[in-house]
Amino acid sequence: MSKANDIRIKDAVCTFEPVPFRTPLKFGGRIMDRSILINVDVVVESRDGKRTATGAGSMPLGNIWAWPSAAVSAEDSEAAMKEFAEEVVSLASVCKELGHPIDVAYHLSAEYEHLGKTISQRMKLAEPMTALAELVAASPFDAALHDAYGRLHNISSYDTLTSKYMNYDLSEYLDEQFAGEYLDQYTLREPKARMPLYHLVGAIDPLSPGDVSKPVGDGLPEHLAEWIAYNGLTHLKIKLAGDDFDWDVNRVLAVDAIASEAQKARGCSQWFYSLDFNEKCSGAQYVVDFLKTIRDRNPAAYDRIQYIEQPTHRNLKDHPEHKMHEAAALKPVVIDESLVDYDSLLLCREMGYTGVALKACKGHTEALLMGAAAQKFGMFLCVQDLTCSGLSFLHSASLAARIPGIAAIEGNGRQYCPAANKPWAKLFPPMFDIKDGTVGTGVLNGPGLGF
Repeated sequence: MSKANDIRIKDAVCTFEPVPFRTPLKFGGRIMDRSILINVDVVVESRDGKRTATGAGSMPLGNIWAWPSAAVSAEDSEAAMKEFAEEVVSLASVCKELGHPIDVAYHLSAEYEHLGKTISQRMKLAEPMTALAELVAASPFDAALHDAYGRLHNISSYDTLTSKYMNYDLSEYLDEQFAGEYLDQYTLREPKARMPLYHLVGAIDPLSPGDVSKPVGDGLPEHLAEWIAYNGLTHLKIKLAGDDFDWDVNRVLAVDAIASEAQKARGCSQWFYSLDFNEKCSGAQYVVDFLKTIRDRNPAAYDRIQYIEQPTHRNLKDHPEHKMHEAAALKPVVIDESLVDYDSLLLCREMGYTGVALKACKGHTEALLMGAAAQKFGMFLCVQDLTCSGLSFLHSASLAARIPGIAAIEGNGRQYCPAANKPWAKLFPPMFDIKDGTVGTGVLNGPGLGF
């Protein structure tokens, strides 16, 4: 099948941008103090070759999250993912496939597993690259492709998700349940005007003045109480240990105590938490016992918990015992690290997960498809980032602003690496100048991905 609106890739370029952190971030027992942005530009041309347009994509490399390994060092996984990103762009540059961006991305993604294995063998690594690491490394290309397509047609990329532009319905990418359906049914024609921002409370982040051992001194808040007042925050994402029950309980109660005082001072009566164990819980019973303990000790704090992120190991097939039905009866439990394709979404539903965390870092195409499936199945939806800054944050925000049912967006680049936001803050002030706990996603309404 083909359409007159189809495009082909004419050129693609990949570069890397170092991003130092102002303060370290601890999650899942690991500490990050820097990241690398993968930046990709893609030039596409119309079917008749008479028109061209350039799109841009960006994403943190995120190897510590996407490829945690005892066998492969962080330095080697970072190098392998950089090479993977460059190889994807090289493949794209010689790809002559005509089609919608979803067709082209879907076609190229068939090479990812082989490419990941080849790179691991070439580098003599002890294990192959993970599927999640492949998705993250390829995601800037995927975003740039969608962006370029929308720019070529001078419309929002989200308005190209119709039968007029797409060559196939969703059954081609998902299953027969989606026959006759297209992604426009699962996306919004205009971005939401504003969205609440989820602020990250890292495992070593100071909560109060007494916790600040070494002030940064850059004029930004130094602890949680200051951040709440500074940005007018109403949504807090709390990183937990997952393997220290008492610490986890006490951390949530401590955050709630600080938040309650800070919110009272600013006259705010309603705020929310999400809890992230980063797969460290020994089993679902840990989560059940944890939630019940919070409920017993502080009912108000329990009521503020909006959802739980994937609490146990990301390999669902190897851990069929980690069923979430009882925990999900208390609060929505969302799949995160495990979500790498449609089959993993179906498996997580069988195991009792009731929600899905969408991330631009897994690819724009993948996020759109998983968002559609989650909506059809009536699952809880959220969008999270990978300490995204600058262009990558705008992309993540545009995704959240265009998918129904997503109530808030995570954005912690402003906390840990704000310098990378500065060039973009001048262009999109409502996205970065946060006073009432929300970001002004309504400005992401330009052609392409909106920015």
